[in-house]
Amino acid sequence: MLPPAPTYQNIYGLTVAFPHLESIALIILGLALLALGAYLIKRNDTLFHMRLRWIGFIVLALGVLTLVGVAYENSKKQVTSINYSNMILLNSTWYNYKKEFLEAGDYRTLDPSRGYITTSEGQSYTMLRAAWLGDKTTFDEEDTWTKDNLQHKTDHLFSWVFGRMPNGSYGVLTNQGGDTSASDADTDIALADVMAYARWQNPQYLDDARDIMRDIWAKEVVTINGVPYLAADNLEKTNTSPYVLVNPSYLAPYAYRIFAEVDPNDPWGELADSSYAVIRQSMNLPLDASTTEALPPDWVGINKTTGAVLALPAHTSTSLTGNASEAGSGTGTTNALDTNFGYDAERVPFRLALDYTWYQDPRDKELLDQMSFLSKTYNAAGRLSAVYTHNGSVVAADATESASMYGGTIGYFMVSDPTLAPSVFNDKLLYLYNPDTNDWKEPLSYYDSNWAWFGIGLYTKSLPNLAASVPKNVLASQ
Repeated sequence: MLPPAPTYQNIYGLTVAFPHLESIALIILGLALLALGAYLIKRNDTLFHMRLRWIGFIVLALGVLTLVGVAYENSKKQVTSINYSNMILLNSTWYNYKKEFLEAGDYRTLDPSRGYITTSEGQSYTMLRAAWLGDKTTFDEEDTWTKDNLQHKTDHLFSWVFGRMPNGSYGVLTNQGGDTSASDADTDIALADVMAYARWQNPQYLDDARDIMRDIWAKEVVTINGVPYLAADNLEKTNTSPYVLVNPSYLAPYAYRIFAEVDPNDPWGELADSSYAVIRQSMNLPLDASTTEALPPDWVGINKTTGAVLALPAHTSTSLTGNASEAGSGTGTTNALDTNFGYDAERVPFRLALDYTWYQDPRDKELLDQMSFLSKTYNAAGRLSAVYTHNGSVVAADATESASMYGGTIGYFMVSDPTLAPSVFNDKLLYLYNPDTNDWKEPLSYYDSNWAWFGIGLYTKSLPNLAASVPKNVLASQ
């Protein structure tokens, strides 16, 4: 029996806005004691007041001790450096992540806030992290479970959701469309396999990656007027809808550059080009709003005839709605296929910044620079809300802060606003970590925990392009 799903509080509370409330209260107390002591000491005109004078000296001493104590504690906090490194932070939170979110025995990644389901997205995140940290045992267990339980029998793509079925057993939740693939997870799993090959030189990793890549191209890439586009799933290529469902946060140019070396038979460079074009249009067009703040949207469609990017009709649905990213941090987010800048789209600046870090493509910076709304909002409010509409209004149900928002948008700040980036990193990401326990200060949801980690890894330059260490002819020939 799985335990009840936990709840996650908003960790950006009063302690963030008013970090010195306790010290302020003690200072007020100390000053009050000084005032009272001075008053009692002055009252020495009668025998009774003479006795009070000694009490006044005691109260005065307590006031002095209180103020000295506050000054000492605050000066100690200022001069005492926290004794940890970036890799200690990333490794210790990884260790605790495995204890909290990986099921004992089979290593499947759990989302406790959603009934302990497992998604292909979650498996891909765990595999990427294991590859980056060189944790071969965890990578192999995750890789094996994923391919044994999620990989389709008819191709090499992955069912997106696994969990407890109506009959009480566990498997792919086909009654929820769980056998549909999610192209972001398929991409990330293939990339993780390439990175695993780079680390451990087992040719099977590379063979598996190439098989996945070929089926991504065959079943998730839709060509319109000669231009290939990455669809959100494996249904878009064959359905009768007049548009292709696209999630801009699924687009990963850095992965396609690597795929082009492993699978040179498919034009992955053209997919990278179209990805930049889709992101640019989705940011600059007003879509279903009157204006745009150049924020990437969670979802868009591409007209199958013209290739135009458009907002999806209100009734549009997909089995992927409710994916782990859609659930966010357990806040009030709806699962509509909207144009909000929310739990999906917040990953766009991360993906662009990672590509810029690895490949320095000027298109990454060009797009990131357009997201200056994030700097203006952070400078004005000292925070970002979890979800914004396409024209920059706060979505009331998601007005709180989320760790995943900062994990994704730190990519924008580090590339396009490096002056503000340290403040965002220290106050919103590094703040989450407690070096005394080597863990997050408060429990984070599955999604927040992953994206806080990815954001910290990106900012501290701890997410290297492992594939770059392998000669191109080796990647293509294995």
